[in-house]
Amino acid sequence: MRVAVMKEREVGESRVALVPETVGRLVQKGLTVLVEKGAGEGAFFPDHAYEEAGAQVVSDPLALLAEAEVVLKVAPPQETEVHLLHPGAVLISFIDPLGRPLLVKDLAKRGVTTFSMEMIPRTSRAQGMDALSSQASLAGYKAVLIAAANLPKFFPMLTTAAGTIPPAKVFIIGAGVAGLQAIATARRLGAVVEAFDIRPQVKEEVQSLGAKFVEVVLDESAEAAGGYAREVSEASKEKSRQLIHDHVVRADVVITTAQVPGKRAPLLVTEEMVAQMKPGSVIIDLAAPQGGNCAGTEPGHQVVKGGVTLIGPVNLPASMPIHASQMYSKNIFNLLNLLIQDHHLNLDFADDIIQSACVTHGGEIRSQRVKDALAQELVT
Repeated sequence: MRVAVMKEREVGESRVALVPETVGRLVQKGLTVLVEKGAGEGAFFPDHAYEEAGAQVVSDPLALLAEAEVVLKVAPPQETEVHLLHPGAVLISFIDPLGRPLLVKDLAKRGVTTFSMEMIPRTSRAQGMDALSSQASLAGYKAVLIAAANLPKFFPMLTTAAGTIPPAKVFIIGAGVAGLQAIATARRLGAVVEAFDIRPQVKEEVQSLGAKFVEVVLDESAEAAGGYAREVSEASKEKSRQLIHDHVVRADVVITTAQVPGKRAPLLVTEEMVAQMKPGSVIIDLAAPQGGNCAGTEPGHQVVKGGVTLIGPVNLPASMPIHASQMYSKNIFNLLNLLIQDHHLNLDFADDIIQSACVTHGGEIRSQRVKDALAQELVT
């Protein structure tokens, strides 16, 4: 079984799908690992480290993919990369299948069997393969550091000869993996933290981290199958906005993380709320790539409105490529352990993880959710 690691070509993508340590473990299991030259440089893993782990470093991407049965990536493949994949190859990567169904259609047409890391179910058994969660934890951590660096105040309470300085007030919207890590990091820095989520079941986790939970009661469920958030009605969004208004206005830092796969991020922080925040306050909008939770967010940019700094970071995990790659690599390793049995590919679609994560096979799109997203894309 030959496994290939492609060099990432997406602008700003510094992660790599496998780190040398994981390569060594795959080689010990009897797999042949091919790594494109320079694949790990952005994450500070040089070619010689892969060779020492037992991989073959290949300069020509065409030669790399011609031999590969399984191809590993981080970012979704670009159009040129799709055409480099040979029919029958297995691709494992982030794909954004609900947001980019036309890419999935191209992969199916190419005859590629595609496993989307976004579609790994959030179950106990799949926890070690859940790359969305591993990468979201990095984003939540880094978001707080960016906020602290931009806030013209201390985070912790300080007692000094010049008097006592009160702690910063941090309000975190969305208590998924990114939000929970943001809570933990802000608390470590000494801030007073409040958190909001439309899912009441996360209250205990929020409180266990030392934050106050801001609770809203909705007339509908906010959780979809697989543990992911689902889009709620406009009435529920408005009810949420009304509740969080006072908490946003009082906060020194607001970090928003609310996202729904394949949908525009819900608008939770309005222009009116931003206008009422104290000058010097900071908003970090982790939903910026999906349109943002905050009015006025510009993906990839930092803007100041009425003295409030709005930051819309894109791909924060790539700003911490060493640990991001190590965590992603472990997720991939665990998935490969499931997929490869006795040196052969095991496509057992009775397995819930394989069934959920495999979005294309045999020239067809397998996921009904992706089919629905494609139909909607073609209509619009």
